Parts: sequence; structure tokens; C-alpha cells
Amino acid sequence: MSNQRQAPSGILGFPIVPFNENGNIEEKGLIRNIEFLLDNGLEAIFIACGSGEFHALSRKEYERLVELAVSVTDGRVPVYTGVGGNVSEAIEKAQISEKHGADGYLILPPYLIEGEQEGLYEYYKAIIQSTELNAILYQRANAVLQLDALQKLVEFPQVVAVKDGVGNNDLNIELTQTIGNRIAWLNGMPMAEVTMPVYIPLGFNSYSSAISNYIPHISRQFYEALLKGDKQSVNNIYEDVILPINRIRKKRKGYAVSLIKAGMEIVGLPVSRAVRPPIVEVEHEHYNELKAILKKALEKYPPNKKVSL
Repeated sequence: MSNQRQAPSGILGFPIVPFNENGNIEEKGLIRNIEFLLDNGLEAIFIACGSGEFHALSRKEYERLVELAVSVTDGRVPVYTGVGGNVSEAIEKAQISEKHGADGYLILPPYLIEGEQEGLYEYYKAIIQSTELNAILYQRANAVLQLDALQKLVEFPQVVAVKDGVGNNDLNIELTQTIGNRIAWLNGMPMAEVTMPVYIPLGFNSYSSAISNYIPHISRQFYEALLKGDKQSVNNIYEDVILPINRIRKKRKGYAVSLIKAGMEIVGLPVSRAVRPPIVEVEHEHYNELKAILKKALEKYPPNKKVSL
């Protein structure tokens, strides 16, 4: 665990959780996934978050995932966890994360209830004060902080970043221009590569990448081209990879998770397509569409290490 009050920057890895035929966590597959992300230079590991099916994990499973992520990462990059739901469970998960040496956590929305700003402030405050870990606040669903509430929360030294998963850039401009670099700003929109060109001018220097679970080198090429102002490369990767995958992702609810597992299986990583309800597996037709996209993408943008389809 690091004592640095600094959010990770760059491309953030959000591992999925592989399940075996009995529906249990396949630990060897998870370890391989984390190692794959580390080998490809991702700047942080976020375990048991949305792509890790946070909603469907037992307390015991959650704790085991945190243990594994911290152990495998071994200090090479920061490890963040997902906490959220009702406030008691969120605090418990934050304390589990601290116990096992995580660097911080991402606070997901409270369960179902859409609270007033004062209520959201109290929700976040209770979690933040429960540990000394770094906290990243997630703008998502029924938890969207406005300026006044966020200004009070950033007074806590544990708060190092805000991650936006809403896409309200009127609000983002107000927040980033008023609060500035007192905290970091992370793009957490679905398929964040799609919107990253809009977010960079606002001060967002980092994003969570779903496709990094199976084609991290392409996400890296895209990000580096974006930072260099290489519009032609950005446009090519949009046309060949990002937009086609995003079109499939939008075809069914839950594909934000299950399409990642399909992509990983296609490139030969040790993961099945099994997911937990209410998420559904990728349909056969969409699976084949993704496979065709990845085949062409890997031919045009080959990785350093061989990937087998």
C-alpha cells in the first residue's frame, strides 16, 4: 500500500472475474489477466469494480480478489478496489481493502436510492473517513455530485480523483475549472476511448479501458496518438477498432462486461464467457462480429507478442 496522495494516470486496467463451469471464481485465469495487463504497461489495477461484476460478489469472494490483486501486482502499480452499495457494506469493503494493502478504492453509487446532494455528501464522507486509503469518487447513475458537494469532499485528503461516467460536460467544465488540479480527473465513460478526445482539453489525463483486457497495445497506440495530436492515427483506430466494437457493445445491456470476456476468449486468454445474472453472455452472432473485427485489427496493428485467435 502506498501513502501517496496521488491518483493513477494513463490507462487504467479493470480486470474481469473469470468463472469456471461451476460458477466459481477461476483464480488462475484472474492471475493471468492481471499479469497480462501489467506486462502491457497499464498504470493501475482496479479490482472488483463494475467490469469485475462487483454487484454479484460475496464478501468472501471480494476479499479473495483483493488479496490476489495486491499479491500479483506486488507494488508494481497501484491497486484500487470497488466499494459501494449500502453505506455499511461500502465501509466494510473499504476496510477489507485497507487490511490487504490496496492503495485506494473507487466509490460506486449507493444502492438504488437517489439522494439529495446533502445525502450523497454524507454517504461519501462516511466511507472516506473509514480508512486512510485514497478515494476516487465515481460520477455515475444515481450518484452525481454537483459543485458545492464536491468542493466539501475534496477537503478530505483521502480524495484524490473524480471519475466521470455520466458525460455531462457542462457539469464537467464547471467542476474542472473551479476545482482544477487539486484532484485528478478520470474518464470512466463506457468505452472511454470513444470520448477521450473531448475529455483531454478539460484536464482528464486518464481513462478506464475495457478493450485493454484483450487488445491493450491498441488502446496504448490510440492514447499516445491522441496525446501527440496524430489525428490520422486516431481516426484510423477509431474506424478500424474502437467504433466497430462500440457498436456491438451497445446492442445489448450488460455487454460492457460480457463483451470483454468474449474478446479475451477470442485472443486466447484463459477466460470463459460465463457471467453472473443479471448480465447475459454475448450472443453467437455478436461474438462472430467481434472476432472478425479483432482478426483485422490484429493484422493491421500487431502486438509485440503473438496473439492467437
